[in-house]
Amino acid sequence: MTRFERFSLLSCLFVLLFAAGCERSEAPSAQKTPAADAAASRPADDAKSASEALHRLFEEYWEAQMELNPVYATYVGDNRYNDRFPNDIGPGWIARNEKVARDFLDRIRRIDPELLAGQDRLSYDVFVFDREVEIEGFRFPDELIPVSQFFSTPNFFATMGSGQGIHPFRTVKDYEDWLSRIDGFVVWMDQAIANMREGVKRGIVQPRILMEKTLPQLAAHVKDNPEETVFWGPVKSFPESFSEEERARLTQAFREAIAGKVVPAYRRLHDFIAGEYLPHTRETVGMNALPDGDAWYAYLVRRTTTTKMTPQEIHEIGLAEVKRIHEEMRGVMKEVGFEGDLKAFFRHLSDDPRFYFTSREEMLEAYRALKPRVAELAARLFDTIPSADFEIRPVEEFRERSASAASYLGASPDGSRPGVFYVNTYDPASRPRWSVESLYLHEAVPGHHFQGALTLELDGLPKFRRFGGYTAFGEGWGLYAESLGKELGVYTDPYQYFGALEAELWRAIRLVVDTGLHLYGWSREQVLEYMYANSSTKETRAVAEAERFMAIPSQALAYKVGELKIRELRNRAEAALGDRFDVREFHAQVLLDGELPFEALEKKIDRWIQGKAGS
Repeated sequence: MTRFERFSLLSCLFVLLFAAGCERSEAPSAQKTPAADAAASRPADDAKSASEALHRLFEEYWEAQMELNPVYATYVGDNRYNDRFPNDIGPGWIARNEKVARDFLDRIRRIDPELLAGQDRLSYDVFVFDREVEIEGFRFPDELIPVSQFFSTPNFFATMGSGQGIHPFRTVKDYEDWLSRIDGFVVWMDQAIANMREGVKRGIVQPRILMEKTLPQLAAHVKDNPEETVFWGPVKSFPESFSEEERARLTQAFREAIAGKVVPAYRRLHDFIAGEYLPHTRETVGMNALPDGDAWYAYLVRRTTTTKMTPQEIHEIGLAEVKRIHEEMRGVMKEVGFEGDLKAFFRHLSDDPRFYFTSREEMLEAYRALKPRVAELAARLFDTIPSADFEIRPVEEFRERSASAASYLGASPDGSRPGVFYVNTYDPASRPRWSVESLYLHEAVPGHHFQGALTLELDGLPKFRRFGGYTAFGEGWGLYAESLGKELGVYTDPYQYFGALEAELWRAIRLVVDTGLHLYGWSREQVLEYMYANSSTKETRAVAEAERFMAIPSQALAYKVGELKIRELRNRAEAALGDRFDVREFHAQVLLDGELPFEALEKKIDRWIQGKAGS
């Protein structure tokens, strides 16, 4: 049980005892009878039964999800299905998944939510929200566009099988499980080809530019020699405990599987896209060009942001935020004594080589040097620190040309695998030094690693909440974490603070260009022009980000929408509580129930404010 859960439990007990005391004082001579005792016990019995039914449902749902999603099971430390890879774009899997969602939504609605309290009521509301959003999405055939340069199961599988991903390679069974898992992946790859052929028939295809960027990623795994592939990694690093006989047997099995199954699967998909699919791809890049595209995008916006905001509203917010942040930047210009307008300052930061890295190692070292410093400073704003550690690694070469500037892979729940902060070191001369501190705060501490690791430590939550998540909460927290730099004691260099403003500006620009692409039909060139006109970004990053927005519509909205919501809740609490506001307590309230949809988080923070104000 976490500190917050103990606090909640004590609060509930206090309320119950206080209410009971008042009742006795009002009727001290009331005579109890067996019938009265039975009547009084019924509500408590009903509440207990409802809670027990709820938790049974959650456990059964989780078991169904682990079987349906064996890779996710591996990620959360459930190794029962490590020999499986799901065909989650196949019609059979999709039908089973929809049946599970509808059945469990129907079952939970049979439980009276008025009988639930505390975490049970919160879990009920979150579960219903999740299933309703999931079911709404079944009308949109995203399985027909299963591959892009950014959202790529083939890329993920390569990382997974390299020995550096989530699949464990510690025992002989782990190695054998992987050999079996390969078979499921081959099925997925062939299903992707079948689905894309169906997409061509229905006019649901990817933009040409995305498929052109996907081809070299697939080609990177088509090697004549298995030892030259990333999949040979586990063979090169057998555990010392393996016998010579086991090593020889597994080496041969991996050689045959890579040469006979993995490489041919990558080759088939590559050749299909290059020869058959590419001629049918589209020159348009927004979702509005697809059948039912406007409704599809509006749904994705609701799902991503967990709000009822429309794409039009978000576009206008983005424009206003870009204008506001530009004014903040002009303040930095004055501080450093720059003469000229904002565009000239952007050019200065873009063109002066002293603001950029000269090597990959220099870039990695800049991030690694921050780790002990920020760890010490975090206690200023947080009184709960996660125990899980993280590593800082470069993005793998096979995906670095299309990957974003940085990303985070969460630690394993059992502590056997640390979190990973991936830094894209491709073309270091295009990577600004002044972005290091804000990017570190976002991806590591107190951003994604900090928040994600704390969530994994919440043993008392139902597993669907402990291991679930919401892009807007997670990415919103990451951007909010960037905004804490001055409070933490970093951003002492005005150029680093400019880097934080540039990062925030970038997220505001995303609101404009993502909605511009998918709602208003902007072209790739229009997106790039807007980026160049309003930021200091260079071509490498601008192109990668623009194409990312094309590949995963709405995901880019999560950062700024989420940060604005968390900041709004903090401002509300500070205004209501005044001197009684403690930022560390507020952060605990945001973090120590795991990720929540914003409607649930807002209600929770409002209850906390009312409780503090009335105490």
